[in-house]
Amino acid sequence: MIRHLLNFLLWALPPTRLFALRRFCLRLMRVDARARVCVCGGGWIYGPGRLAIGIDTWVSPGTIFYTHRDAPITVGARCDIGPFVRVLTGSHAPGDHARRAGPGTARAVSIGDGCWIGAATTILGGVTVGAGAIVAAGAVVTRDVPPDTMVGGVPARPIRALS
Repeated sequence: MIRHLLNFLLWALPPTRLFALRRFCLRLMRVDARARVCVCGGGWIYGPGRLAIGIDTWVSPGTIFYTHRDAPITVGARCDIGPFVRVLTGSHAPGDHARRAGPGTARAVSIGDGCWIGAATTILGGVTVGAGAIVAAGAVVTRDVPPDTMVGGVPARPIRALS
């Protein structure tokens, strides 16, 4: 319940100001927000799961993390996450024809150090984005991204290797 109430406070603050207060609120929400983490407003953290954000990481306005008790989300150090990014840990196994969304599932998400996640990207559960990777705006990441690789598209596919 405290996470839900603090989400409202974070939403009400100016979107790109008061980052020390935002980090304090995130810590009250049991989010591991390291030094100099900047989480902008307009986003939300759903669920009771573990979320860790590394040092010097920027999370743009409108980013939403869907956490799950059984599947942590880890964002590395020095990452830049664009606006309106969605990180989801939960999904469903396929059901029968009467209800195709079967039993719920949850899988961890890991974003490595130094990554750049473009605007309006969706990262699904079970994905690891390797260190130094770039995910192009609007991509839907359904599989692991190798380190130092640019991916894009729906579903995201490698575009090129980065030096």
